Amino acid sequence: MTSADRGLLSAGRAGSPAEAATGDEAVLRAMLDAEAALARAWASVLPAVPAEAARAVTEAARAGRFDLDALVLRAREGGNPVIPLVADLRSAAGSQGAPYVHLGATSQDIMDTALMLVAHRALEHVLADLSRTAAALATLAAEHRATPMPGRTLTQHAVPTTFGLKAAGWRALALDAADRLRAVRAGLPAQLGGAAGTMAAFHAHALALSPSASPAASVSAPPAGDVGMALAAAFAEEVGLAEPALPWHVLRTPVADLGGALAFTAGALGKLAADVLVLSRTEIGEVSEGAGGGSSAMPHKYNPVRATWIAAAARQAPPLAAVLYGSLAAEDERPAGAWHAEWQPLRELLRVVGGAARDAAELAEGLRVHPERMRADLEATGGRILSERVAAMAGMAGREPAEGQDPRQVADPDLLDPATYLGSAPELVDRALRRTAMPPAPETS
Repeated sequence: MTSADRGLLSAGRAGSPAEAATGDEAVLRAMLDAEAALARAWASVLPAVPAEAARAVTEAARAGRFDLDALVLRAREGGNPVIPLVADLRSAAGSQGAPYVHLGATSQDIMDTALMLVAHRALEHVLADLSRTAAALATLAAEHRATPMPGRTLTQHAVPTTFGLKAAGWRALALDAADRLRAVRAGLPAQLGGAAGTMAAFHAHALALSPSASPAASVSAPPAGDVGMALAAAFAEEVGLAEPALPWHVLRTPVADLGGALAFTAGALGKLAADVLVLSRTEIGEVSEGAGGGSSAMPHKYNPVRATWIAAAARQAPPLAAVLYGSLAAEDERPAGAWHAEWQPLRELLRVVGGAARDAAELAEGLRVHPERMRADLEATGGRILSERVAAMAGMAGREPAEGQDPRQVADPDLLDPATYLGSAPELVDRALRRTAMPPAPETS
């Protein structure tokens, strides 16, 4: 089967690490990793489960052994891809491992855990690109802490600001995004609750596997304390995710928080892109991308393509996150359709934000700043950009302009230099750059 989507209409994320970390092969690998981790968790919690069986399942759980195209088609019959995968994994694990594949779990346990694994792995790349972005913007902010440029409000010249302050603001947003993503990533949980979140099947299997099991054992206490709780803790450790307080089949806080942090990141990077798109306009020309794109019809054009892709991601992310928020209203102990609806929007969020973070790093590292154009734009209004200062100083000196008189006619010429009316902008840059590290992420244990 030929893939219907190679990314032709979503080239903003094409070739990014996040794209590779969220592809079908990556999701398949995460599902298999979850199944293998469950077998190892059983072996660590229950002595009756042979370590050799867990090794057999782990050895069988190699993505290259499975027909991905066939799994896609067979997933329609059961409502998710885990059901056919479990059947194939049991066949691959042989007689030694097959009885311990998917033992007591439900499909949603594996699917939720796999998607959390996919997110955990993809976010590593997103965070690395945000770190690159912040480092490049810190350099720009320091270099241009006092480089004057027009400050614009409601599309019009307001008062002078500095390019350093603008870059420091972009960096602050990138760091804010990184803070949120680090915290969310550290708390991404495994999922293991069984059919209805009670873990009952784990107790039943533990009793059945116990050497002292008898027909009456089904109503006795499980071996070695609460096997469900112990298994959930061991599973989370084996898979490398956080241990949740409760099974979260219908408690979708982790997915909603992840969606919110990703949407925030897209918007934060979108601010950088929006400013670059405006400032790189032909008639403004205060910045330009270091490696712009050409036009199919106009050879003279040098398009800000990275900013364009980031801006596109910033518009796509909020509605994708909205689907995840909508899935919070899930009925019963496991819903029909709500968690299914999350899969593709979550993956697409990871992809578009991963592409935007990659593009933001490249944009920031290659951005060209044109102070001479900034100076020319400051002078475009003939000094009117300093009218706030002139009016304030003239009033204090008792030299109010007459009705209809230009305030500049009564001003000291020294007051008409934009570079001398920057307020606290340079000092604000210095303060912003003292934020050098994110707080540590919460422990995942």
